[in-house]
Amino acid sequence: MRITTASLACLALFTSSVLAGQAVPEIDEEYQKVTCGSSIKLTHEKTEFKLHSHQIPYGTGSGQQSVTAVPGKDDTNSLWIVMAQLGHICDRGEPVPCGSVVRLKHVNTKKFLHSHHHNSPMSGGREVSAYEGQDDGDNWTLQCANKKDTYWMRESPVQLIHQNTGMYLSTSTKHVYGNPIPGQQEVAAHGAHSAGENKWLAQEGVYFAEREKEEL
Repeated sequence: MRITTASLACLALFTSSVLAGQAVPEIDEEYQKVTCGSSIKLTHEKTEFKLHSHQIPYGTGSGQQSVTAVPGKDDTNSLWIVMAQLGHICDRGEPVPCGSVVRLKHVNTKKFLHSHHHNSPMSGGREVSAYEGQDDGDNWTLQCANKKDTYWMRESPVQLIHQNTGMYLSTSTKHVYGNPIPGQQEVAAHGAHSAGENKWLAQEGVYFAEREKEEL
């Protein structure tokens, strides 16, 4: 994302890490919702690892760019741009409603978070990759875990359900890679039974402020 002087007024840089025992940082009201065009890091609620990708392909399955989860918060390979579903557009700064269908575009490699019917290499779930092809395998339904939420809120848990397969974006300490990516967790898509492994929080990132309603 290119940041100009004019655009700085509508951006907020958020770099907190929420660890056990630490308070959730206060967020200005206009930046409390996750908005279209924002570049965010998704933190797995249970393990506190970040959703991540890099230019390392799977050695089996699709052979597409792999997606993992990593412990560090400073890696730019963990940034994803929030976009509308394939064939749709959402305006920059438009809040994302719970229940909507979204895509996540990897900032550094420009590929989309993707899933399909290939098996994941370790857990046997559905493989999750980063894919440049732009098809409906990039669409994820946003399910807010807190029923009181109307919109995707920062620091509030959500589940991402792959629209084609109905599987949930998940990771676990049970499935950890060795070389060449030691310590990184497998990210895969699993059924609803994976409830303890499929909740994510929008945390660090560069956020566009919520647009005024009359501008939408």
